[in-house]
Amino acid sequence: MVSPEVIRTAVGILGNAIALGLFLSPVPTFMRIRKKGSVEEFSPFPYLATLLNCMMWVLYGLPMVHPHSTLVITINGSGVIIELSFVLLFLLYSQGRKRFLVLAMLLAEITFVGIVTLLVVTLAHTYERRSLIVGVVCVFLCAMMYASPLSAMIPNALGVIFAAAQLILHVVYRKSTKEQLEAKKKSAAAGFLKLRYALEENYLSCSPENLTSSKMLDKSNANMDDMEDFERQIQDFFIEVRTKLEMGNKEDAIDLLQANYEVVKEQIDDGAKGVEQAAILDVIALGYMGVGNLKFVEHLLDMLNDIVGALHDVNPLVDSILIHMGSMFTTLGKFEDAILVYQRGLKILEREFGGGAGEGAVAAGVVDKGNNSPFLVTPLMGMAKVIRSIGRVTKAITIYHQAVDILEKNRGAKSEELVIPLFALGNLFISEGKATDAETCFSRTLNFTGSVQEAIHTYKRGLQVVRDSEFMKLDDDVLEKMMIDLAELLHVTGREQEGRELLEECLLIAERYKGIEHPSSVTHLLNLATSHSHSKNFVEAERLLRTCLHIMSKTVGPNDHSVTVPMLHLAVAIYHLKRDEEAESLAMEVLHIRENAYGKESLLVGEALDCLVSIQTRLGKDDSDILAKLKRILSIQEKEMGYESEEVMTTLKKVVYYLDKMGKKEEKLPLQRRLTLLRTKYKHKIAKLWILEYWIWPLRVARVT
Repeated sequence: MVSPEVIRTAVGILGNAIALGLFLSPVPTFMRIRKKGSVEEFSPFPYLATLLNCMMWVLYGLPMVHPHSTLVITINGSGVIIELSFVLLFLLYSQGRKRFLVLAMLLAEITFVGIVTLLVVTLAHTYERRSLIVGVVCVFLCAMMYASPLSAMIPNALGVIFAAAQLILHVVYRKSTKEQLEAKKKSAAAGFLKLRYALEENYLSCSPENLTSSKMLDKSNANMDDMEDFERQIQDFFIEVRTKLEMGNKEDAIDLLQANYEVVKEQIDDGAKGVEQAAILDVIALGYMGVGNLKFVEHLLDMLNDIVGALHDVNPLVDSILIHMGSMFTTLGKFEDAILVYQRGLKILEREFGGGAGEGAVAAGVVDKGNNSPFLVTPLMGMAKVIRSIGRVTKAITIYHQAVDILEKNRGAKSEELVIPLFALGNLFISEGKATDAETCFSRTLNFTGSVQEAIHTYKRGLQVVRDSEFMKLDDDVLEKMMIDLAELLHVTGREQEGRELLEECLLIAERYKGIEHPSSVTHLLNLATSHSHSKNFVEAERLLRTCLHIMSKTVGPNDHSVTVPMLHLAVAIYHLKRDEEAESLAMEVLHIRENAYGKESLLVGEALDCLVSIQTRLGKDDSDILAKLKRILSIQEKEMGYESEEVMTTLKKVVYYLDKMGKKEEKLPLQRRLTLLRTKYKHKIAKLWILEYWIWPLRVARVT
């Protein structure tokens, strides 16, 4: 006859095996979490409850509480290890408030077990009393463990009841849940979004109230009620994200963005890659731009490129999405990508509003001069900024003029909407040493604002009114733009110290509301460094640029192409501080990163080469090596800017100088004749526009870098 002890042991071992299966049952769930990189909508409470339950049963099985409980300790010790692994994975793949909540509960559970252990050992002095106290707690927690997946509802008898209740609920509502999920998917795929949100630094209102859709939807192909419902949902989503960010609830905004990303990601994984998915990703990307997560924005833009690249231009909203992508690519420093999407957006708008520019015109970033639709102004301004950023100044000037012409024909020659494009054009002329052209632009802006001093006074008074009224928060985008515009005016009139004080205030506000090393600080640091460089304070410019470079490297990585903007500025500042070897090292690093990112024939590579040539000239490097670099710069400029651009003429002058210095007369003569013809064409004195002598970016350019 089998003894009761043997039966008890056998049943205990069987129970442990079943319990182990229970502990391991969430493994598929966590494999999915690890694969998707997100906890999605899964709840952490079942795992936290099971972990606490196992820790308490381990305490119960200890010799000092209930001797001879080997089976209790072994299975629950295994449970502690397994559930703790699940909780740690949950912490790793959750974000924001959910991660904080899980961590807080984990610490609370460990503290609770520690307190119970201390009290039981010190206050209860017999095995029976200790077993009773810890056993009652374990019975209660065991019931909570089984009830936790319900998040609403003692030893094992009640556990069976709770588990049965879960199974019944699953059977009853399984079909309903599937129908709800399908309904959500259909709702998300039903309509189209009019994506007309205002772009950063936009000078025309692009809100839905002020702009009609760029395309008319075919009612025979789309259910207008579904479209309007979807549009309301997605616009509510965008407004909610923006509101959370404005209120300082960054973690809540991230949670909301992540949840919506998971939904659209699942749709894309299931094969849905239409305008609807592109529109949702576009809004999510704009949200993460506001959060400052540039790495994830880059990932989202890669997904958008994949979807939008396969869509036909006739699809509604493609033009709007492309323009937003251009703005975000520009912010990330991915100028070549920005140019491509802006070109396609312009091509679509050209076709939509008539005019019919040829492929060559669109590729150049300009549109048919017979086409005067104001819808073209936004992408034209965006294209001009990008082209200016990569050094194609002549083409940028042409595009700014086109934007001004369109506004004059649609709004009139005295429209205040002309102020910003004229101001941008004037700043561009200043950076190129064309004082007369700049004066013409600024004189026109004074027609709208009166004298410069009057404009400054008006700006200051407006800023003070806004601050006193407390209508806007200090970190409001509109208030920030007013401050930077005023700083720009102060710099133009020579009141640079006052302008810097405003820029420093912008930086302090960004650091206070978004954190010391938030990516939004980069533009303010660049503006301040530009201002100090203009005042020949290169020591302070170096400090600011190093801070800027540190933030960029931390945000996007030390080898990302976007870090080359502050890095090249830093090389210039160090050059002016007579530390040529260090400046050369930085310029060469910029060259290496840009060659890997854009290819060896990119204009951005040419810009880095030009800087490097100037540094190596002063270092007395080999003339033949410098000449080879200049020829390479010339080849890049000829390809990208045309054979008769002013930039080509400047570089050609340097090439001729070195050919003459090295005694290569036969090679020099045809280039000398070409240079003479170009000088005759432009009919003005060619200044020595060496990048290290005159390379100061205007404040407005620095803002969008």
